[in-house]
Amino acid sequence: MTASVTPKGAWQVVFLLFLFMVVNFADKIIVGLAGVPIMTELQLQPEQFGFLGSSFFFLFSISAIAVGFIVNRVPARWVILVLALVWALVQFPMVSQVSFTTLVICRILLGAGEGPAFSIALHAIYKWFPDEKRTLPTAILAQGSAFGVILAVPALNWIIVNYTWHHAFGALGIVGLMWVVLWFALGREGPITETVSSDMDEHVPYSQLLLSRTFIGCCAATFGAYWALSLGLTWFTPFLVSGLGFAQKEAGLISVLPWVFGASIVLLTGWVSQVLVGKGMSTRYARGVLGSVPLIVGGLILLLMPSVQSAGWQIAVLVIGSGVIGPIYVVCAPMIAEFTPTSQRGAVISIYGAVYTLAGIIAPFVMGAVVQKAANVHDGYMTGFTINGVILIVSGILGLLLLWPNAERARLRGQAMQPKLV
Repeated sequence: MTASVTPKGAWQVVFLLFLFMVVNFADKIIVGLAGVPIMTELQLQPEQFGFLGSSFFFLFSISAIAVGFIVNRVPARWVILVLALVWALVQFPMVSQVSFTTLVICRILLGAGEGPAFSIALHAIYKWFPDEKRTLPTAILAQGSAFGVILAVPALNWIIVNYTWHHAFGALGIVGLMWVVLWFALGREGPITETVSSDMDEHVPYSQLLLSRTFIGCCAATFGAYWALSLGLTWFTPFLVSGLGFAQKEAGLISVLPWVFGASIVLLTGWVSQVLVGKGMSTRYARGVLGSVPLIVGGLILLLMPSVQSAGWQIAVLVIGSGVIGPIYVVCAPMIAEFTPTSQRGAVISIYGAVYTLAGIIAPFVMGAVVQKAANVHDGYMTGFTINGVILIVSGILGLLLLWPNAERARLRGQAMQPKLV
């Protein structure tokens, strides 16, 4: 397979996996969207609800790493099928009345199924596109998250308002099963299996890959972005309802705004990055800098939250600050793929995902604890978003310092070319 050729059928797989991520994030957003009804029915305190949001991530990272190594040996097509089936099935217990414990267990199981999703989907897509053409498909896949929220929130919120949050979970289970059938019929394994370089060994010690500054930089930079994302998934709608006083129906409509704005930023970044790489710009700048600077900008914007008085302006600041940071998701996986052999790529990208998504365990619980202990609910939210702003700034600075994928590839190539002692 010539490295510069995109095989026939590649974009069909991209579209199917885009839908895969749509379902993935619809599953993620449901607890945050139904946060106030859930807290009311189950009589939960903010700290308990924060624990519920965090519980989704308890097995998320462990599962991502385990499945990442499995997909090095098992075709990604079948791994993805099993993951999606798990997502669908764990929704159905919530259709009837459930206890807090049952809800937590189901969210933990869902997180175990969804932990490997993005990394495995990327690995599958990279079997269809050569390196220089991977940024745009990555951006499209990443926007499955935004469109999952944009498409699902109005529909799910309508079900919550007109029926109950229990029915919304059931609807997600049915949609998940529909995707499983579609993927079973049309999903295929990609033919591109090139290694990083023809002058490199097929296998590079994992210690060299995982301790490389670019890998560490990707984990640090994306950790900050995922802190913001997990807060958005769990706490954005409750903030609108309990912090700003909006009704559930209005809050559901407003909740799509960060995702609409973020989707446009990410797709633009994916296109710009791919154009710059195609014109010969170093991936240090076309990917590393392009992904890091928005984190700092977003963090600075979020620091304005406590000084903004009106509800409208607070929503605007939150939408822009959290929406502008998405480019890091587009650039990091291609950077890691630049210097990781294909035979190890599934595991390495999954480990990357497992590390940065640890923010999902911490962030929702921290926000819940801060809100519960604050003098009033609104002040608690302001403190939580300020913490997020600081974390984004630090993660962006670390990205600027550490993301040098072109240098990483040159270093590993040089080590591969060194004569070996016998």
